[in-house]
Amino acid sequence: MALHQLAATPETVRIGMFDASFPPVLSIDPGDTVVIETVSGWRQHLPPADSGIAIPPALNRIIAADLPRMAGHTITGPVEVVGAEPGDMLEVRIEAVELGSDWGYTFIRPLDGALPEEFPETVITRTPIDRARGLAKLPWGLDLPTAPFFGVMGVAPPVAFGRISSKEPRVHGGNIDNKELTAGSTLFLPVHVAGALFSAGDGHGLQGDGEVCVTALETCLTGRFTLILHKGGGLQKPRLRFPRAETPTHFISMGMNEDLDQAMKQALREMLSLICSRTNLSREEAYQFCSLAVDFRVTQVVNGHKGVHGMLRKGLLF
Repeated sequence: MALHQLAATPETVRIGMFDASFPPVLSIDPGDTVVIETVSGWRQHLPPADSGIAIPPALNRIIAADLPRMAGHTITGPVEVVGAEPGDMLEVRIEAVELGSDWGYTFIRPLDGALPEEFPETVITRTPIDRARGLAKLPWGLDLPTAPFFGVMGVAPPVAFGRISSKEPRVHGGNIDNKELTAGSTLFLPVHVAGALFSAGDGHGLQGDGEVCVTALETCLTGRFTLILHKGGGLQKPRLRFPRAETPTHFISMGMNEDLDQAMKQALREMLSLICSRTNLSREEAYQFCSLAVDFRVTQVVNGHKGVHGMLRKGLLF
């Protein structure tokens, strides 16, 4: 299997947009591995010139290019997986995630976040990152261990969606913001268009469940992904309709909706489907099992479509 490199450049990124019509910037065979560079930040987020903190050259070039944009993130891709067709499933193995800069930023902005009525002013906090030690050194004197992951990982959305913002997570994945998806985890995505067209971005150095102020520790990341294609969904029966994930310790279902209650119901239904497809439990038995042994957590509440994810510990059923 081949190894590919995809740098973040003005020609390989787009700003805040998913669209099935975007042409691929790289084509790979199923099972190949691709190293994808991503950047985060705009002029207003950069450290002061006298801070002594280096800005990654790729980020400077992309900011200077002043590309067309929608509200959302700087996303690298899309990557075509040759032979992928609608109805297939893309398995995204996250082999490695590396911090790509020595700083990150977090902000509050008006009319956004979980408590917009209580935080009406823009506040931007820039945080140095000690990459060698894996520490985020918060300006108010607290050091937190980094746990980097990509907030955005997704395939192209259905053609009927047209051009959509990268802000809202949907059936194609996108701005999932699930902190469990660190190196060693796997994301499963339903394929909606030929080639699948995988993209990644929105690097996070650290985030809590909820992402309540609207941002995590936003930073540049480089990820190593192996993209495996399952024709017709492979052994996944019924076919995958919504993103799922797996970590070394848990199986994860996901729900995303403007209404947090509906996101919870979706995550639960997806977990019931997962359990019933892999065991002899009836739906009633699976429902009771979820109440006893599955943890449902609020992924994020700040992206228009809120997220809930169910965590089933491995070894309890399969």
